[in-house]
Amino acid sequence: MRYDSALYIPYENPDPSRKCRRKYGDRIDYSFIPDKFLKKTETVENIRYYFYQTQLLHKEFSQALNVVIIVRTNIVTSHRTHAVLFSTDLSLSYVHVIDYYSLRFQIEFNFRDAKQFFGLEDFMNVGKNAVTNAANLAFFMVNISQVLLSHFRKFNPDFSITDLKAMFRGYKYVEETIKLLPEKPDPVLLANIFHRVTNLGRIHPADPCSSSS
Repeated sequence: MRYDSALYIPYENPDPSRKCRRKYGDRIDYSFIPDKFLKKTETVENIRYYFYQTQLLHKEFSQALNVVIIVRTNIVTSHRTHAVLFSTDLSLSYVHVIDYYSLRFQIEFNFRDAKQFFGLEDFMNVGKNAVTNAANLAFFMVNISQVLLSHFRKFNPDFSITDLKAMFRGYKYVEETIKLLPEKPDPVLLANIFHRVTNLGRIHPADPCSSSS
């Protein structure tokens, strides 16, 4: 959220003599955040951090927001900056909100891989359950691919999802071709065939001596 976002404390003092529909209280002043919202302070080198959390309102959202404000103050220069994080999940602690924001780029990479490699951008389903299943399958494949990549990168650090898909496609082609032969080739020849075919289409071919293939 923008550092100057207009956030309001929910109005807490309705007039008991009449029905009050007022929703917004005072606007948050980032220079003087109420101490009752303070959750933690810590100092790292010359920077003092203040962590605030509360439920606030924004006029662009129909519901209350779980807002975390991190204020950073340089002890030497007194220079002050802040960041505003938010979630629609009101049950999250400030620690979890900060953790999730720190994973933002990894989450974006997961969306990129799901769209580029596993059909998240191309599926044609329109029903609620079908869309849910297609999206879940795409992200499930992202997770599976990351587990497999962690193994293959021990032998080939540049191994990518494109290499992974090319390798398994090659395995499938070889398996189907072997089924058409009257008898299987000897193990050495078969291993060479698997190695040559599974390298087709790879960006980073495997070393013939590598055990990753």
